[in-house]
Amino acid sequence: MSGIQFDHIAIAAERIADAPPYLMGVLGGVPYFGMSADVFRFGQWEFDGGGRVEVLEPRGDDGFLHRFLTARGPSIHHVTFKVPSLREALARATGLGYGVVGYNATVPRWKEAFLHPRDALGIVVQIVESPDEPPRGHWRKPPPMPAGPPPPVRLLGLRLRAHSAARARRQWSALLGGAESIENGVHVFRWTASPLRIAVEIDPASDEGPTRIDVAPPSRAVTGLGEPAPGLGAVFAEAP
Repeated sequence: MSGIQFDHIAIAAERIADAPPYLMGVLGGVPYFGMSADVFRFGQWEFDGGGRVEVLEPRGDDGFLHRFLTARGPSIHHVTFKVPSLREALARATGLGYGVVGYNATVPRWKEAFLHPRDALGIVVQIVESPDEPPRGHWRKPPPMPAGPPPPVRLLGLRLRAHSAARARRQWSALLGGAESIENGVHVFRWTASPLRIAVEIDPASDEGPTRIDVAPPSRAVTGLGEPAPGLGAVFAEAP
């Protein structure tokens, strides 16, 4: 299972324009790439070390983001993994008991499918086969960006809860090839070519799902860590 990469973390928001004041003005993120699709538009910001956060905004009158925001409000929506072969990844997924939704291979350079959060530890997992990297700095109709942002913080990755270590290993290791270590009782999964990692806290009594985006201890003062980011809902917090 070599060649799998944890590509980015995505947040659903009512307005993508709510992202720059926090992602850039507070965390120092650098605009990376953005464009529009049929029922949504998105933009990505890059941080120290290469970790990226994507923000999605709904378009039109109905779509998956409208439904998600109605049910959950602005919050972490999905994680994206790039794989060498989507066909092989989906065969592993079905063999492990996952249901696959949203399969689309009509665009040869961007083949994708999704795991539904009810099967995938409370978070949407996007699995993509694509040889391309988005053109850095290319952004159609970007939102207003703050001038003079501070230096970027370093994102460590996503933290979430799972009911058992076995469920975490099935998803992040058996399916997606992450290398596991246990650090202070937390199960951490890493990918060789990826700056981001997944940290899983085991809690059989709580709902499974993402809890926050971990930030490395910053070398400067950063306001708002540990609280929901305005307009984004997601919590960025210094890793313990």
